[in-house]
Amino acid sequence: MVQVLPDLTFFVQMAIFLVLVFVLNALLYKPILNIIDRRKKQLEELENEIKLFNESVNTKAAEYEEKLKQAKTNAAELKKEIIQEGNEQAKKIVDVVRAEIPVMTQEFQQKIGKEIQTARQILDKQSQKLSLDIAQKVLGRSVK
Repeated sequence: MVQVLPDLTFFVQMAIFLVLVFVLNALLYKPILNIIDRRKKQLEELENEIKLFNESVNTKAAEYEEKLKQAKTNAAELKKEIIQEGNEQAKKIVDVVRAEIPVMTQEFQQKIGKEIQTARQILDKQSQKLSLDIAQKVLGRSVK
């Protein structure tokens, strides 16, 4: 039977391994974990900022759409008012012209009547002169 006695180097190697684990934990593992935690926090903060920014953009877009809708409504109302005002003015103009038409017609008829009367007087004078001329030529002597 062989008896195996533990060698002292085994305990030394175990001690070195444990010291190495603690040293690497302090020098390497914890700083890397801290860096990873900081990056996670930064990413979370950036995600929160992005969410807030998106909410702000959505709010502003909704406000813009509402203002645009209100502006279109106001423009339509203004257009309707302008058209109505134009129609009213056109009606007033037509009414004024319609009121003036009888007066203009009467003035025109009076003017035409005067011109007809003047033309009749001129024609009467000319017809008398013409009839005298014809009678003189037919009779061959002057007629008075």
